[in-house]
Amino acid sequence: MRGIIFALLGGAFITLQGVANSKISQDIGTWQTATITQFTGFLVAFIILMFARERKWQGIKKVKPLYLIGGTFGAIVVFGNVTAIHFIGVTLTVSAMLISQLGMTVLIDRNGWFGVMKQKMKMPQLIGITMMIAGVVILGL
Repeated sequence: MRGIIFALLGGAFITLQGVANSKISQDIGTWQTATITQFTGFLVAFIILMFARERKWQGIKKVKPLYLIGGTFGAIVVFGNVTAIHFIGVTLTVSAMLISQLGMTVLIDRNGWFGVMKQKMKMPQLIGITMMIAGVVILGL
């Protein structure tokens, strides 16, 4: 249940962040917005880390360097999200992002990328993804 709650919160805040960033970027530019967003996110995470007193830094040596660049994806997420909102609006942007996320997860699951155990897609999942894509197409009409 906690996983669902955190997933719902994460989804809601991605949307709120996109709308706020879209407004910020109108005044200062998209890459400047991405920079501010990433920096303020770092500050908030660091403050929470300090209060949580959970400092397990010694394990960082075990992390593959490829995975340490995960934070750089955030800059691309912010830029893509802000730019898309300017062109196609919030609803269609979030819908298209969900389809893109699902598509990427299918690729990751099928190919076992990033050390994930390979999964086969079954017909219900394929039908669900197809229906979501159709929904996004309908939203865009």
